[in-house]
Amino acid sequence: MYLWSCGPLYLVYLWFTGQGGISLTSLCCAKTVLGLCLVSFGFLEVFYVLVERSAEIHQHMVFLLSPVIRSLTMLLAVCVIQWERMKGCRSSVLLFLFWTLAVVCSLVPLRANIQQIIEEGFFTDAMRFIAFFVYFSLQLTQLILSCFSDQRPSTDTHTYRKNPCPVEDASFLSKMLFWWFGGLVIRGYRTPLQAEDLWCLREEDSSDCIIADLEIDWARECTKLQQKEECSLSGCRPTGPKLTEQTQLLKKLRQEQNSGFCLFRVLARSFGPFFLKGTLFLVFHDAFMFSIPQVLSLLLGFMRDQDSDLWKGFMFAFLLFLLSSLQSLFNHQYMYSCFTVGMRVKTAVMGLVYRKSLVISSAARQSCTVGEIVNLVSADTQKLMDMVVYFNAVWVAPIEIALCLYFLWQLLGPSALAGIATVILIFPLNGFIAKMRSKLQEVQMCYTDSRIKLMNEILSGIKILKFYAWEQAFLERVLGYREKELNALKRSQVLYSISIASFNSSSFLIAFSMFGVYVVVDDRNILDAQKVFVSMALIHILKTPLSQLPFAMSTTMQAVVSLRRLGKFLCQDELKPDDVDREPYSPDGDGVVIDSGTFGWSKEGPPCLMRINVRVKKGSLVAVVGHVGSGKSSLLSAMLGETEKRSGHVSVKGSVAYVPQQAWIQNATLKDNIVFGQERKESWYHRVVEACALLPDLEILPAGDGTEIGEKGLNLSGGQKQRVSLARAVYRKADVYLLDDPLSAVDAHVGQHIFERVFGSEGLLKDQTRVLVTHGLSFLPQADLILVMVEGEITEMGSYLELMARDGAFAEFIRLFAGNERKERSHRGTRKSVSRLSMTDFSIDLSQEQLISGDMMSSASIQTMEAISDTEDQKQEVLGKLTEVDKANTGRVKLEMYVEYFRTIGLALIIPIVFLYAFQQAASLAYNYWLSVWADDPIINGTQIDTDLKLGVFGALGFAQGVSIFGTTVAISLGGIIASRHLHLDLLNNVLRSPMAFFEVTPSGNLLNRFSKEVDAIDCMIPDGLKMMLGYLFKLLEVCIIVLVAMPFAGVVLLPLTLLYAFIQSFYVATSCQLRRLEAVSRSPIYTHFNETFQGASVIRAFSEQERFILQANGRIDHNQTAYFPRFVATRWLAVNLEFLGNLLVLAAATLAVMGRDTLSPGIVGLAVSHSLQVTGILSWIVRSWTDVENNIVSVERVKEYADTPKEAPWTIEGSMLPLAWPTHGTIELEEFGLQYRKGLDWALKGISLSIQEKEKVGIVGRTGAGKSSLALGIFRILEAAKGDIYIDGINIAQIGLHELRSRITIIPQDPVLFSGSLRMNLDPFDGYSDEEVWRALELSHLKSFVSGLPDKLNHECSEGGENLSLGQRQLVCLARALLRKTKILVLDEATAAVDLETDNLIQSTIRTQFDDCTVLTIAHRLNTIMDYTRVIVMDRGLITEMDSPSNLISERGQFYLMCREAGLV
Repeated sequence: MYLWSCGPLYLVYLWFTGQGGISLTSLCCAKTVLGLCLVSFGFLEVFYVLVERSAEIHQHMVFLLSPVIRSLTMLLAVCVIQWERMKGCRSSVLLFLFWTLAVVCSLVPLRANIQQIIEEGFFTDAMRFIAFFVYFSLQLTQLILSCFSDQRPSTDTHTYRKNPCPVEDASFLSKMLFWWFGGLVIRGYRTPLQAEDLWCLREEDSSDCIIADLEIDWARECTKLQQKEECSLSGCRPTGPKLTEQTQLLKKLRQEQNSGFCLFRVLARSFGPFFLKGTLFLVFHDAFMFSIPQVLSLLLGFMRDQDSDLWKGFMFAFLLFLLSSLQSLFNHQYMYSCFTVGMRVKTAVMGLVYRKSLVISSAARQSCTVGEIVNLVSADTQKLMDMVVYFNAVWVAPIEIALCLYFLWQLLGPSALAGIATVILIFPLNGFIAKMRSKLQEVQMCYTDSRIKLMNEILSGIKILKFYAWEQAFLERVLGYREKELNALKRSQVLYSISIASFNSSSFLIAFSMFGVYVVVDDRNILDAQKVFVSMALIHILKTPLSQLPFAMSTTMQAVVSLRRLGKFLCQDELKPDDVDREPYSPDGDGVVIDSGTFGWSKEGPPCLMRINVRVKKGSLVAVVGHVGSGKSSLLSAMLGETEKRSGHVSVKGSVAYVPQQAWIQNATLKDNIVFGQERKESWYHRVVEACALLPDLEILPAGDGTEIGEKGLNLSGGQKQRVSLARAVYRKADVYLLDDPLSAVDAHVGQHIFERVFGSEGLLKDQTRVLVTHGLSFLPQADLILVMVEGEITEMGSYLELMARDGAFAEFIRLFAGNERKERSHRGTRKSVSRLSMTDFSIDLSQEQLISGDMMSSASIQTMEAISDTEDQKQEVLGKLTEVDKANTGRVKLEMYVEYFRTIGLALIIPIVFLYAFQQAASLAYNYWLSVWADDPIINGTQIDTDLKLGVFGALGFAQGVSIFGTTVAISLGGIIASRHLHLDLLNNVLRSPMAFFEVTPSGNLLNRFSKEVDAIDCMIPDGLKMMLGYLFKLLEVCIIVLVAMPFAGVVLLPLTLLYAFIQSFYVATSCQLRRLEAVSRSPIYTHFNETFQGASVIRAFSEQERFILQANGRIDHNQTAYFPRFVATRWLAVNLEFLGNLLVLAAATLAVMGRDTLSPGIVGLAVSHSLQVTGILSWIVRSWTDVENNIVSVERVKEYADTPKEAPWTIEGSMLPLAWPTHGTIELEEFGLQYRKGLDWALKGISLSIQEKEKVGIVGRTGAGKSSLALGIFRILEAAKGDIYIDGINIAQIGLHELRSRITIIPQDPVLFSGSLRMNLDPFDGYSDEEVWRALELSHLKSFVSGLPDKLNHECSEGGENLSLGQRQLVCLARALLRKTKILVLDEATAAVDLETDNLIQSTIRTQFDDCTVLTIAHRLNTIMDYTRVIVMDRGLITEMDSPSNLISERGQFYLMCREAGLV
């Protein structure tokens, strides 16, 4: 019947879903041959019946019809086998179930035949017996063969992959039981898993497959949303500015509310069908779950009826086992579907967020920081994944509750209404709690965002924090956010504890109210074992939806918040591609045209550029000049389409290359940074590197151009970063070049060289269109057109000669400041070759000098450009490696991690937690046993005695349990928060106290991962996991005690099951933990890539490299998912196996109860069997919670990793006798001072002895790698002395605290770093100065007029990285910091590279006047700035080669003289 009814529908289904034919395999042949054998057996039986039983046929046609129907059925089965083969079906669910039913139905005649053989002998009817056993064997063989999967269809376009996922080739049964996963568990048990052991991601789970359609759908949804908003607001005609603001606010609020719903709709359309398939499994699970209490009722009825046949009892016992097993299988198939959908949602959301970050507008970037984006792709995607798992509970739970109450009504009549009343009382309470927790969640997420954002800024500007000794101030800011975050979490957890207590006590409260009403209403209402324990079984089923519902509601609420946040980000304004007409290249016409252009950085604010009219001819060189903040960079941004175009027309012909003012460098090799995704052409590459003056840098880098560059170019100097950025643009061979002051960070003679070789009339770009923003006056005469900008407008335009002839502001400016930048006169044509350039562009940074091995200046040669052998290539790769990838530990989590976690909680809290759990379970055991005693109470005159007393004791025990549940959950939550606070504080202290070398080799993504995902796991996941794990462990102990007390023989089954359970658990944990580690490790590169992309988005867009970066992001997301997918399957594999053991306990308890029917009371049996039925659920939750704890304790391990890394010296030394006014004079003495970056490397400074007197002005010059910056790093103890000492005012700086030293001396660095926060905070984070002092510092740094013009003045909010100030203004803020501190020692590290000449002149005069009574050390790049200094130190290879006044050194005609000559100063 089954095959005939389902077969036709199945064949039609295959007709429409066929995937192409499968060639005739041995498996298919075997199935077909066996099927034909079964058909032939049927026809033989027909022949036998016709011959031997012809007389009986007339009376009983069944003898003839039965074999005919069987033969036709087997023939249909063979047809289905062949049809499946032709349609590409590799594993048949229909036939597996058919053969299973056939074998099960044959068991009864099998038993009858065996019994007949035993009683009558085999030879009485040998032929029939042989035929039956062969027939049965063939059916059994068919069942076994149907467990295997056939090969792929011949038309399958499956591409070859190295390590494909076995689920793709698994059979139906293997998928149901997760057998396909066993191979990885075994491998993980033998040896710790590595990334190479993991399977490739299935095609349907890959980013490419998921995001392709989703992106189009989301774009369509966004367009609809915008149209809807425009329609809804079209009726609101603003009549004034106030109404306009209200309209804008209304629009913004509506957009935020609708955007989250739109995102949900898009995700539902994409992943809904697969999710609904999982929901079908849930429906089957529920059907089996509700069948179990009915079978239990039958079993207890059997126990009460002593006359029932014994086989019925065994049948009921087996049915309980079968139903429990099927319930378990369907539950885990549902969970598998949910986690698969969750994984795909995560991929989709990450992909959408990444793509959005590439197109987000400049105005929107001000409100969306890197930290917030990291939080969106970590915390918020996790909330969506949780919602996928628990979303069905929102609608399934009420249905399950209704069914439970219906069955309870059947048992207890109207008394069940008391249970409904209890449920109704519990619901509003938890709904209210869920709503409050949702609000607290929003508050907490807000503080988390702020904390991550601040941490990102701290990690980006860590060098500045160390130079200024500001770590403590920023540490306190982070801890301020953290404390607010934890306070919100604490309140949320207390509310959650109330919710958990009410729901965990719900089974008792419902039972107490129903049983109480039932016995009180009528004395003749008897509580027997059947009523009590079937009711309790139903109540325990009821407990699951009741406990899931608040969690599902809470998770859904959190997901709604996350959807709203994600929707808000994804609906942010984007750059408009049509703002700039990108036309194909043509040799005629203008390269760049702006007609009547007005531009702003946002829609509402004042315009940054007005009345712009520019025509840049093809192949011309256009120079853009102007003061700091005049709009030069904005003009280039307008040409790129980075600004909001309010009016006018912009067109650019051909491809574009862009060099930003602040170089953006990737964490990749130097070669990859220059080639930037293009094919490498050796001859052109060599010309570009030579023209951009990078050859000498390649000589000193350990692996030449194969050297890895740290994040944001950490191991390159400012000049080197700028030259690499320029080389990237030049290599591109673009048609239009937009160059934002690329020569600001290089020395004058290097700048001249680059100008001649790159931009000039004989340069590599001589035929390209070039727009150059510059402060270098010497380049202007060679420009075809000069644009003079003042306050966002072009005030003058023309060639150099035309502008000079007009005698306007430009001409006056040139005459005033041209003396500061003399050109090289006579020897321009006879310049030195590039390989001998004196590279005084910028002192080499700390981490670069770390890379230098052996002889700094001769570790490589220009021949590194040529091809080298494979072995040498490998050596270079090792040499050039800088950053450390996030490593995964191996093996199980060490016991020390648990000890560390519990130690931070404290013994004072752990002991009460254990006691409360023990008390809670003792109360539960007592009231359950009390119920069994009550159920076995004898009935006297149709009633039970002392029901009031029994009800009172029952109520008291249940109430005690409820109180202890609340106590345990609150205690664990508080303990978790205490541990989390300590671990975060330790992590923060460990990171901030690490030396600079640590940050140069550790990608910021690794650290952000620790501060976001890992801290989030410690905050929430570990305490929640512990609550569940301890609760269910004690519950399991209670069940075991009850079963053993009821049936001591169960110990025989219980002991091996426990051992097997422990074995499977330990077998699995090593694999699970390693997968968790691998997943965490592969997550860090995603954050690093997001961070890097967000900061370099303008460059990526300018070069039109979005697709390549999207592919890289897809690759990193997919790599992460390859570890995540087996991680969640591992839990399902374990749960299926362990729950099968739990079901064996149910079978054992029920079977023993049937066997001991004469000695066991129904009450005890009901107690034992109903509790053993809970074991599968308990084991499932133990598995989940145990795994969660074990997996998430890895977060503690990863957070503690940085405890053992090298640390700096103490910030302060207790009992220090350092005078408060130190240093009072500013004298510096170096005695045989030597520095090494690492042991085994050459000395960076080789025993320098030097004495600098108070108020002396000293310039430090030298070639790259000479040790200039090493000297500065030594004075600030960024690098500790390897030998010798430094004395400041006679005090050895090695004997004082780092903050005591660094806060008393000042540096103005080249890279100006600002942090998000007020302008005042950026100047004075400790609030140590009055407003008057701050304003005075701003006045002296020429920022007073600018800050006075800001609406919030000193409270003006700086965006992340200070992006809402120009680079020059940021440099002036750094000068204001130094003026505010006014220490006796000032170190200048080319502090004026990014400002125009007029501002440079003002700054130099400010330094000379304001720091006249200070000792000033200047690491010089522009030699003209140190020509009036008292002394100049010339360094080479870590030694001082010359030291005297500038005039004396020039007269000696040594190294300094040569440098001055190259710079055109002599």
